[in-house]
Amino acid sequence: MSSSTLLLQFLPPVCYRSRAKTLKASSIHPPPSLWQARSDRIGFRKWIGESVSKSAKLAFSSAFALSLLMSGIDYADAKDGVNKPDWLPKEFTTVIDVAGFLSSGQENRLIQEIASLEKDTGYKLRILAQNFPETPGLAIKDFWKVDDKTIVFVADPTFGNIIHFNVGQSVDLEVPRNFWSRVEGKYGNMFYWRDNGEDASVDGAVMAITKCLRNPEDPNSCSEVF
Repeated sequence: MSSSTLLLQFLPPVCYRSRAKTLKASSIHPPPSLWQARSDRIGFRKWIGESVSKSAKLAFSSAFALSLLMSGIDYADAKDGVNKPDWLPKEFTTVIDVAGFLSSGQENRLIQEIASLEKDTGYKLRILAQNFPETPGLAIKDFWKVDDKTIVFVADPTFGNIIHFNVGQSVDLEVPRNFWSRVEGKYGNMFYWRDNGEDASVDGAVMAITKCLRNPEDPNSCSEVF
C-alpha cells in the first residue's frame, strides 16, 4: 500500500503587455482578499493531507504487521498493528463480520461455499469484514491458523477500495497475480460498493475467487472476472 500525496498546482506566470514594457503578474500586487483566499485553500489542503497521512499510517501499520506475521516474522517486529483477540468469536468460523455488512443468511451461505471449496481444493478462504480500527487485527492469524494455502480476504471500506487480500505462497504460485488486482478493481472500487452495497462486493469477490481456485489451470477461470 502507498499513501496519497496532495499536490498543489500553480498556474505559470501571466504577462501583461503594453507598448512601453511587459510586466510579469508577480510584480502586480493582488488585493489582500485574494491572498487570504489562496492562503485558506493551501491551509485546508495541508490539513487534509496531514489527516489522511496520519490515518493511513495507522491503518497501514496494522495491515503491514498482519502481512509480516503471515510471512512468519515474529510479532515483536510487527508490534504496531492492532491485535484484539477479544473481538474474535468464541467458536471457530471462516467468516468474521464485525462490521455488520452481511445478513445471517449471507454469512451462512458464504461459510458453506468456503467449506465446499476447501474440501474440493484444499485452499482455505477466510473472510474478515471490518471498519478499521474496529477489528481483531493480528489475532486472526492464530485463530484461523493461517498458512501458505490460506487466502485472507479483508473487506474494509475505510480508505476507498473495500477489498484487500493476503495470499499464501502456495496459492500465489497457482493463481496469476493480476487476478487479485482485477477482483479488487471490479468489486472493491468505491462506486461499486456504494451503489450495490458492501455485501454485494463481498459476494462478487467470493464468486470470482471460488471459480478461479476450482480450476486455476484453466486460463478462462482466472482471467475472467464476472
